Amino acid sequence: MAVNLPDTHSDAGAGQPPAVGGGHNGHGGSSDGGGGGRAEARRARTRKAPRPSKPQKDAGDRRAGRRHRPWWIEIPAMAAVGLVFALLIKTCLFQVFTIPSGSMENTLRIGDRVGVNKLAPLTGWEPEAGQPVVFKDPGDWLPPQPTGGNPVSNALGSVLGFVGLIPPKDDNYLVKRVIATGGQTVQCSGTTLTVNGAKVDEPYLHPGDDSCAGMNFGPVTVPQGYVWVEGDHRSDSADSRYHQRGPGGGAVPVDNVVGPVSAVVWPLSHLDWFGWVGR
Repeated sequence: MAVNLPDTHSDAGAGQPPAVGGGHNGHGGSSDGGGGGRAEARRARTRKAPRPSKPQKDAGDRRAGRRHRPWWIEIPAMAAVGLVFALLIKTCLFQVFTIPSGSMENTLRIGDRVGVNKLAPLTGWEPEAGQPVVFKDPGDWLPPQPTGGNPVSNALGSVLGFVGLIPPKDDNYLVKRVIATGGQTVQCSGTTLTVNGAKVDEPYLHPGDDSCAGMNFGPVTVPQGYVWVEGDHRSDSADSRYHQRGPGGGAVPVDNVVGPVSAVVWPLSHLDWFGWVGR
């Protein structure tokens, strides 16, 4: 009696889906292995050839645009920035003045350009004896300034003077040395200058001059808020001694003082540094 045994191989094949053809690597029929190989290949190609991002290209274009800005825009812009910086320096730091006379020789000579420290008064500085200072004319110390010249050059000079690139022409300023301050008593007799009764040593005097230069005065008490000033070339200086009948009795209001002379900046042959607040 024949027994029909189940065909195991046939049943197993019938119960499974058909195999997919073998991969290119020579291994037979696995669908997972073939699909994974293709995905890996795509990812490898993507890594080997990265595409530049668009924002980087745009940033480069913007930088190139800035480099090629027209000259008729760049030059006026640079000039404007320079004028602003010059005005800030002149207003808060240093201003240049020209020495017009020999009243401060030989410390300062005719034509010297001096840098005046305008920051010092803003930080609490007050004039002290021995310091050379620039101050605005307190009243008729100087004759009226000439007003001629070409209108165009005058206008240009006014602008440059306003921002501090050249010395001012229209304002009356003087430079002298502080001898005494508010509340002190100054006197000169013979060849001796005294402040509060003490003799003043003056090594800066012009050769051949003495402290009084033939003009005795005093005692004079300097009002509070004023300074008594004299030139180093004592025999050639119309200073406080010559204006005792004017306002302040010859003394200059501290409010008129621009600041201490810190340096001679021109000419190169006479460069000198007097310190942050003069000497």
